[in-house]
Parts: sequence; C-alpha cells; structure tokens
Amino acid sequence: MYANINGTRIFFDVEGAGFVPDGPLLREKPVCFVLHGGPGGDHTIYKPALSPISEYMQLVYIDNRGSGLSDRGPQSTYSLENNVEDLEALRQFLGLKQIVLLGQSYGGMVALSYAVKYPDNLKALLLVTTSPSFRFLEGAKRIVEESGTPEQKAVCDILWNGAFESFEQLKRFYELMGPFYSNTYNPNPSEEERQKAVNAQMRQQRSFEALNEGFGGFLKKYDVVDKLAAIPVPTLIIGAIHDWITPVEESYVIADNIPSSELVIFQNSSHSVLKDEYDHFHTVVQGFVKRRLLV
Repeated sequence: MYANINGTRIFFDVEGAGFVPDGPLLREKPVCFVLHGGPGGDHTIYKPALSPISEYMQLVYIDNRGSGLSDRGPQSTYSLENNVEDLEALRQFLGLKQIVLLGQSYGGMVALSYAVKYPDNLKALLLVTTSPSFRFLEGAKRIVEESGTPEQKAVCDILWNGAFESFEQLKRFYELMGPFYSNTYNPNPSEEERQKAVNAQMRQQRSFEALNEGFGGFLKKYDVVDKLAAIPVPTLIIGAIHDWITPVEESYVIADNIPSSELVIFQNSSHSVLKDEYDHFHTVVQGFVKRRLLV
C-alpha cells in the first residue's frame, strides 16, 4: 500500500487486525509503526521476525522515502527531518490518534526525533540498539579500529565518509561486517542457511544514497539528548552488550534521560538482537507491552 504524502509516495504494509473480539466488545489494539535501520534499509528485514507482535499490536511496516518500495527522489531529501514528518503525515493519513513506534538502529533515531517533536501523538516507544546522538560514531569507530581486519576498516571508512558508489559495494560492506552485526554469525552456513540469506538479500531494496546522506551528513549533527527528559510515554530500551555500531553505552544514556523508561541489556547479542536472541526479544517486548500498554 502507498500513501501520497509530503510530496512523495511512501510504502507501508499492515499486519494484524486493529480490532479483535473480546467477549461482547471489539477491543482496539495499539498501532505500532515499525521503523527500519540504515539510513537506507527497508522493512523486509522484519518479516516474519516481528510477526508474533501482531498478536497484541497492529503492525505498520514503513519504508522511508528513497528506500525499499517507497519512491526515490533527490538524495538531499533523504533527511531525518523528512523521515519524521513522513511519519506524522502517515499517522494523519491513516486517521490514527496515538501510535507506538518501534525503531531499531537508525529507526530508533527517527523514533526519538519524532518523540521530542510530537509527544502528544505517541502511546509508547520501543527502542532497539540505537543512539540519541552523533556520539555513537566515535564509539563505533573505536571498536572497528581495535577489532577490525584491514579489509573491514577500509570498508568502514567508506561508511564513515558516506561514499558508497553502488549497491554491490554496499552489499560487500554487509558481507564483511556480518561478524560484527551478529553475535551468532556463521561463516560456514549450510546450503539451506546460505539460500535463506541470499533470498533475504534479494528481497531487500537498500539505498546506498540514503546511507551516504546520513553518515556523510546529518548524522554527524544528530543530537536529542537534551530533549529526552520531555518524552512522557512508556519507553522500552533494548541494548546489546556486543553492539558495535550503536555501542551499549548509548542505551544507558537514553535510559538515564527518559523518565518513564525501562532498560534491558541483551548479554549475548550484537546489533542484530532479533537474530542473536530472538525468543528473549519477543519475551521482553511482549512483557513490556502487556504491562505498560494493555492494562
């Protein structure tokens, strides 16, 4: 499905009923916008990984402008501000009052930025391996410098400078950095596992232009730390002890500044907690939602 908003066409997909039978009543479930990482990722990474959540929240998967199935445009329009305004426009387009935002990595940065601008339109935040400021970059660079191979350091230099020139070059980045992204990375997958990974890559429509715009530009100035205290909604923060790109210290900063927050640190995960601790992730998220939203 598509929404023509803010001068572009944004793709979204809905999973789960919004109203469910509950005795003599129809009970309305919270609506959760799912925000992908990157910049330049897309929603497909979450299918079917997040499907269990649709049992208690209606999920709205979104591709940012310039990414996935959403329309392309000038690279300069692939900004954090536009991503935030597109969310607000989509909320209005769908006729929703308050929404839950689930954002991982860059998606969490969009969620935090939305929260400080539109707090009255929020019901809750679910923040997964993300950061409240540009300071995550220095931590990530330090980890790569200390632990990376020469080839990994070289490909990360392209990331830091926002200098990817092709999708194939971006694909090579993720291949080389796989051991950093996932604590359960398997360098010798079975044929079934290999084919599954290939299929996932073929489904994705990443945008190296959006990634360049972020890392080469606006992420160097991104900072909402001083505004976090004004976020009034229940907030779940999931950090990962082995996270390389948004180091675990960033999760503590968020938790220290948002008043109504809960912090859970995953001990056996890197950035990709859904891969590394899938069952634990769903246990934590379901517990939070049922305890803080479904009362």
